[in-house]
Amino acid sequence: MTHKSMKLKDTLENYTFVLPAVTIFSIFYIIPFIWVFQLGLFDWDGISFSKTFVGLANFKEIFLQDKNWWQSMWNAGYITLIALTFQNILAFMLAWACDREMRMKNFYRVIFFIPPVLSEVVVGMAWRFIINDIDGANVINRTLTQMGFPHLVHNWLSDPNTALTTVAIVHCWKGFGWGFLIFLAGLQTIPRELYEAARVDGASAWQSFKKVTIPLMIPVMVLVAILTVLGTMQVFVLIVSLVGGEFAGHTSVPVLRILASMRGSSRFGYACAQGITFGLVLIIISFIQYRFSKKGQ
Repeated sequence: MTHKSMKLKDTLENYTFVLPAVTIFSIFYIIPFIWVFQLGLFDWDGISFSKTFVGLANFKEIFLQDKNWWQSMWNAGYITLIALTFQNILAFMLAWACDREMRMKNFYRVIFFIPPVLSEVVVGMAWRFIINDIDGANVINRTLTQMGFPHLVHNWLSDPNTALTTVAIVHCWKGFGWGFLIFLAGLQTIPRELYEAARVDGASAWQSFKKVTIPLMIPVMVLVAILTVLGTMQVFVLIVSLVGGEFAGHTSVPVLRILASMRGSSRFGYACAQGITFGLVLIIISFIQYRFSKKGQ
């Protein structure tokens, strides 16, 4: 067997190993993406067999006319910003604490991972009971009154000024456990010898944290940040169960706007165009995060 034929054989074997993954990815991601993009070029009610070709009119309407769509993007971006800062910082600090020698750290690991495994519907309904008005006094407002802060009593989910922030905080409570788990796994891969060497060289705990922990955790932080963006921008069930209402009013997010286009106005073609636009925005954001992380390393 010649060198050229051996090289060809090795290449074919390599492609054979990745073929199942490529096939699954093509069937469930690439082909549906192309199909949805094609539907986005039509005006279609989702039921009839007749579709009217409108070209890029749906995309033009999204970018130039649909203010509600971009308001929903802003709402999702606001929730994502809080998740990237408050949620991930909390998850990292808790993971760092549980990675150190402390009492009952295994118990805390279990407790911190309980919220993510709960159903979003259950979490939304439970927090709605805690936050929303129940005979004029919900749990939080009643607690604030008993603590001597009656001026802080508020209708948290009905006020447009506080509803989105309230939803963001509930989402952070629900999702910080995933970041905690990934951060903890990343911290456990750092060799303890590095900390011992830093201690021998006279480094303080803060210096070890800044010079050893942070640099080695940057790839994990990037991963968590990307997953946070992709997960938070697509938040849907939690908002519906927490706020109620079909399109959630002033807490509307892109997925709810897509649902509104399908159910409210029966514009399936326009909904497909919104879905493509939303997917491209997520891809661009993830790519920008990845590029910035590569420059920071």
